[in-house]
Amino acid sequence: MLEKIKETAAFLQERMHTNPDTAIILGTGLGHLADEITDTYEFEYKDIPNFPVSTVEGHKGKLIFGKLGDKDVMAMEGRFHYYEGYSMKEVTFPIRVMKELGIKTLLVSNASGGTNPNFKIGDLMIITDHINYFPEHPLRGQNLYGDRFPDMSNAYDKDLVQKALKIAKEKGIEVQQGTYLGTQGPTYETPHEYKMFRIWGADAVGMSTVPEVIVANHCKIKVFGVSIITDLGVEGKIVEVSHEDVQKAADAAQPRMATIFRELINRV
Repeated sequence: MLEKIKETAAFLQERMHTNPDTAIILGTGLGHLADEITDTYEFEYKDIPNFPVSTVEGHKGKLIFGKLGDKDVMAMEGRFHYYEGYSMKEVTFPIRVMKELGIKTLLVSNASGGTNPNFKIGDLMIITDHINYFPEHPLRGQNLYGDRFPDMSNAYDKDLVQKALKIAKEKGIEVQQGTYLGTQGPTYETPHEYKMFRIWGADAVGMSTVPEVIVANHCKIKVFGVSIITDLGVEGKIVEVSHEDVQKAADAAQPRMATIFRELINRV
C-alpha cells in the first residue's frame, strides 16, 4: 500500500506547478465550489495511478489544483464511499496521498440527514465531533503513518472551528454546530435508526467523512468539516427522500458554505 501511495504522489508531483498545503473534499451536490477555484489544472481520477473512481451521481471524479482567493489549494470533486464496494484503505487512499504531497489542512463537506430537532433543511452544521458507525476501521491493518493508537480528542480542529464561527458571524451566515455520525449506507435511515442515532448524541448522519477524518488525523493533518442538512430524521418531520432531493438541497446551501470555506482558507 505504501508503495502505491508514493507512486501516486510522485505521479502528481511531476505534473504539479503549485504547492498547496490545503485540500478540500467536496461531497454530494457541493461541486460548485470548484467553480470558484482559479488558475486551475486538473486530473481525472481514472488517469491517476492507483486512484479509485467515484460511481455516485453528483461526484464528478476530478482532482483540481489552483487558487481559492490567494491560496494554492487542491480539491477532490467527488469522494469514494464504503457502500460503493471499496475497502476503507481505498476510501481513504487520497488522504494518504495528500500527506505525501505536504497537505497540512483538510476541509471536508457532506450532505447529511439532521437528527437534531432544532435543525431545518438547508442548515449548515459545523462538525465539532463524530461517531464512527462504519463496520471497518480505516486504520485496521498495517500502521502506515504515525501512532498505532492515535488520539481523536481534537478530530475537528478547535481553532479552525472558532475561526469559522467568527467568519460566519461577520458574513451574517447562520450556522449550527454538532456531532456527525457516519454509517455505511447506501440506504437512508429508518425512523427508528434516526431515533437511535439521536439518543447516541448525533446531530446529523451521513455515509462519508468519518473515515477520511480519522486518517487525516493519523497523518497529522488538521481538519475542518461542514455538513449541509439536506433532509430531516426528526420524529414527525420524516418524509420520503431521494438522492435528487439531497442534491437540490445541497446545491441551494452551497454558496454559504463556499463563503466560509474561502474565507477560512485565506485565514489559515
